[in-house]
Amino acid sequence: MWYRRATANRRDFFRTPALSGTAIAARSIKAPAVARVQGTEVKLGALHPVSGALSSCGEQCRSTGPRTVEGRARIAVALLIAGVVAAPAVFSPRDALSAEYTLMPSPQTVHIGHFSAVLKPVLTINSGDIVTIETATSLDPVEIDQSGAVPPSVVPEYQRAIHREVKDRGPSGHVLTGPIFVNGAQPGDTLEVRILEIDLAVDYGYNRQRPYTGALPDEFPGVFQRIIPIDRKAKAAQVAPGVVVPVDRPFFGVMGVAPTPAMGRISTSPPGVHTGNIDNKDLVAGTTLFMPVYAVGALFSVGDAHAAQGQGEVDLSAIETGNRGKFQFMLRKDMKLTWPRAETPTHWMVMGLNPNLEEAMKIAVRETILFLTQRFPRLSREEAYMIASVAVDYHVTQVVDGTKGIHGMIPKSIFFAQ
Repeated sequence: MWYRRATANRRDFFRTPALSGTAIAARSIKAPAVARVQGTEVKLGALHPVSGALSSCGEQCRSTGPRTVEGRARIAVALLIAGVVAAPAVFSPRDALSAEYTLMPSPQTVHIGHFSAVLKPVLTINSGDIVTIETATSLDPVEIDQSGAVPPSVVPEYQRAIHREVKDRGPSGHVLTGPIFVNGAQPGDTLEVRILEIDLAVDYGYNRQRPYTGALPDEFPGVFQRIIPIDRKAKAAQVAPGVVVPVDRPFFGVMGVAPTPAMGRISTSPPGVHTGNIDNKDLVAGTTLFMPVYAVGALFSVGDAHAAQGQGEVDLSAIETGNRGKFQFMLRKDMKLTWPRAETPTHWMVMGLNPNLEEAMKIAVRETILFLTQRFPRLSREEAYMIASVAVDYHVTQVVDGTKGIHGMIPKSIFFAQ
């Protein structure tokens, strides 16, 4: 019994059933409305072989005879196929109409340095849709060329076009791809973002220090910047002579939704309840991020790609680069959050964000207690507080974004008898 319960508790309790086995047609952002209609035709067409199988089974069963072993086998297979098609839990209308898109950075599909509820969406999707998104760096390509660290040919043309043509810039420098409008998303909902894949998109990265920033602002008043070649095949980057850092767990530093309209236009630098610049190195491929929604459509944007980063990101930046990620977006009407949360295959993750690191820690601990008592109602607050102390690891996510971050990792494996 305990083993069965342990297995059940390790399942993703946050999620609706995964859309495994769903037929998903490729899309282009250039004509999403037409693509969705065409996609429906493609997926409905995919059912024709099933209909054909049922029809041919009737003919073949008559020829072999329904009382023979072969005839009964054909009938059984046909009924099984028919049941799979008819069963909504296996092949629901939402599954059938799920679409897949690709969103590349360009002067028309990025915004720089700000979140806002009035930003015009660059893509509109439905819950369940999958989007592959590439992101650009905030570094001026001229600086990359002048460094001589990598040949100019490795810099994507969209990178040059963005820095040449995009004049509207917010208080920060993050180049974000988006926003994406999710149909049906309303304030008070939760946007579940399943991070299916993340790959490095370019052959270089950089690290930058600016005066009076980072964890030691008074000790490093100068400017330091290094362009770092990335060996994508070896998944490694030499950051200093004799020092090679693995880049096998890339992630996005900024994943966020628009703030409430009353906040207007806000900087992308500090994270908050809208998520944003959390710089959380544990949100790699295979994890899921849950974000409270504050504006109609959610308006999801992503950027600030990192090839590698230590917990804390203490000098201001990581190995900043360009990434390509595949995301599935699920609208959750059944989940109400104040702060973002996440999930990995082995842990549930809570977050605390505050300009004061101690207050960020308190928020993360409170979120742990709230999460545990909601997930496991038999636990008292005192027991949840105890578990937070004896089993939960709290990491300093970053200390350089103005608003500091703490994230707590709650191991799923300890809850085998709940």
